[in-house]
Amino acid sequence: METNIWGKIATFINVRTEIDIQAANISIRKNIHFQGMTVFILACAIIIASVGLNLNSIPVIIGAMLISPVMGPILGFGLGLATNDTALVKDALKNFLIMVGISILASAIYFLLSPLSPSQKTELLARTNPTIYDVLIALFGGAAGMFATSRKEGGTVIPGVAIATALMPPLCTIGYGLAHLDPKFIFGALYLFIINSIFIALATFLVAKYLRFPSVFDENEARRRRARRIIWAIMVVIIVPSIISAVNIVKETNFERNVETLVEKNKTVGRSYIFNHSIEIDGRKHTVHLYLAGEVLPDAEKESIYQDAEELGIKRNQLTFHEDAAIRGAIDGELLKNFYEDNARKINDLNADVARLNDELDEYKAKELPTKVLALEIASQYDNITNVSISRGQSVDPLTGNASDEILIILSVSEPLSEEALDKMTNWLRVRLETNNVTVIQK
Repeated sequence: METNIWGKIATFINVRTEIDIQAANISIRKNIHFQGMTVFILACAIIIASVGLNLNSIPVIIGAMLISPVMGPILGFGLGLATNDTALVKDALKNFLIMVGISILASAIYFLLSPLSPSQKTELLARTNPTIYDVLIALFGGAAGMFATSRKEGGTVIPGVAIATALMPPLCTIGYGLAHLDPKFIFGALYLFIINSIFIALATFLVAKYLRFPSVFDENEARRRRARRIIWAIMVVIIVPSIISAVNIVKETNFERNVETLVEKNKTVGRSYIFNHSIEIDGRKHTVHLYLAGEVLPDAEKESIYQDAEELGIKRNQLTFHEDAAIRGAIDGELLKNFYEDNARKINDLNADVARLNDELDEYKAKELPTKVLALEIASQYDNITNVSISRGQSVDPLTGNASDEILIILSVSEPLSEEALDKMTNWLRVRLETNNVTVIQK
């Protein structure tokens, strides 16, 4: 029974019936060379990736990785090692160095000439601190790429591998570092690129061995042992620093989370409050700066914060209190008194302005004419009135300069009204509008 289960599992995971070793060999060898069109495609992809990093745009960076041909030499190098093809290894290594040179040169030129300065460098900085996770991504990404290349019907995995292993952005980041003479970007990104390249090649080597790609010539046991030692040495040199980096990142993330918890728990302490905080990292030393406002924090309240910090794994000597914005007890009463008096004056002034504006609004509303109602009332009394225009203005005596409010009503009529009718309407409007300054004309 157990034999049957293992037999079914072996059948289920068997991939050798789906591979085309000859086609995979041809495809990998064909794609390792950088000359002609491939050089221009690579340069364009690098410029696009550099623009994406410059603008901190992830979609643009992904687009550049999709069109870049950088995987070819790395796959060729891994395949050459697996098949003992020294010529292929040398050819792939030569083209790999050409690819790296073109990429870094194009990126450095772009960042030297670009008028844009990255407002945010999160995407650039993300390529300067490789971890063990980058090792795993490169290893399994390279394996997926090699499996996809070896399938009879091909596949759409290679573009995904190009995105996942992210070979382009580190090269562009190296160019940025060279353009700005910043060793942090140069060496951090170079380390990430080396990790990605080596472990993609290692994955290619392992998959090619698993799929039993034929060797160009037979290798003896001594050669195999030497190859294994070299591979293990490279893995140790590359993996150990990345593991250390990953551990440091996890520690820093946990420390930042604990600081956030501490600040949230002690946001308001007595009559003081923490209005801002920052974390200063100097090598292995982490210092938390707490900025307080309100009253100066008493020693008992500080002790409470120290205890909360220790429960979260933050040491006492890592906390620094900044109370420049806090007020001292001796001058607290006078400051608060002045503060409240000043606010009271401002509130009284605002209330006076609101009252004045309300009076002006009431006055304006009192002068507002019921134009629509008046027009309907006038038109209902006389059938020959076709339009009524009502406005309020001022009548000015040119000799004395005296002005008085006046209401002017202009009637559009199909047949002129008699003088008697106009006088009657004028008298009615004076009573209706409670003013004698009413003039009615017709046209």
